[in-house]
Amino acid sequence: MPQEIIPRIKTVSVTKILAAATAYHAEDVLSESATNGVGTSWTFTSVARQEGAGGYITKAHAISEATAVTPRLTLFIFTAAPTCELDDHAANTALLHADLANYVGKIDFPAMEDLGTGDSEAVATPSTYGSLPMAFTCAATSRNLIGVLVSRDVFTQVAGNDMVIRLTIEQA
Repeated sequence: MPQEIIPRIKTVSVTKILAAATAYHAEDVLSESATNGVGTSWTFTSVARQEGAGGYITKAHAISEATAVTPRLTLFIFTAAPTCELDDHAANTALLHADLANYVGKIDFPAMEDLGTGDSEAVATPSTYGSLPMAFTCAATSRNLIGVLVSRDVFTQVAGNDMVIRLTIEQA
């Protein structure tokens, strides 16, 4: 009798302290370093049960330590490190044609908001526009997904405040 595969739900988070000390422009990359060539992608580790396996992204949170920021954000997802721009506050170049072989898709977050004086947040789910659930298969030698976070609007994030991206994964 074949063994039934039961999906497992897992949450993975990446936190970056954003570098920008001035307002982000629409379509700027959000990362930890504005120094040319030093910014890195958002690496979501162990999203799959084993190398080359996959699943579905079923929910995504974007949480900013800054109060009252309201940008819409987009998270480009890849199975390997992309060649596009990764430096904070630089103009986004994702999706580059050179990265198509590793491109999974993008998650569009609705506008961030906060009620009161706490963190600002946005959530994308299957019931919001945002392209979820999103199927993925990790690279043959990896259990990770790689992201590039981009602002779709102008906003000011205080330098030194962090941004958290949290993905809920249904592992196959």
